[in-house]
Amino acid sequence: MQLKLLVIRSANPAQLAQFYTQLGCIFEQHRHGKGPLHYSCTIAQTVLEIYPLAKGQEAADPNLRLGFEVEEFEVVLEKLIEQGGTLIQAPYESEFGWMGVVEDLEGRKVELYKKGQ
Repeated sequence: MQLKLLVIRSANPAQLAQFYTQLGCIFEQHRHGKGPLHYSCTIAQTVLEIYPLAKGQEAADPNLRLGFEVEEFEVVLEKLIEQGGTLIQAPYESEFGWMGVVEDLEGRKVELYKKGQ
């Protein structure tokens, strides 16, 4: 099995796409038929999309937790904080290698893992 698609709903998709660009994502704007304009990027074989909030949805789901392995761990962590992210867990060596946790602009926890460990 392989994860093919992950959709995040956001009150401000453009701003959130800019935040996740700091991880190395390269987003393109998409629209499927008459659907909403959204942002899409491909990570390995998984498509990550950022859509506007669904009709009747008042806020983004802050319970979604994401994890990314990145090459320039310390640099990416700093860039996310500069883009408005909040450091939740300072980098530490876990059983999975070096990791840190940042909260994105809408309260989602984003785990960062240092590549190659």
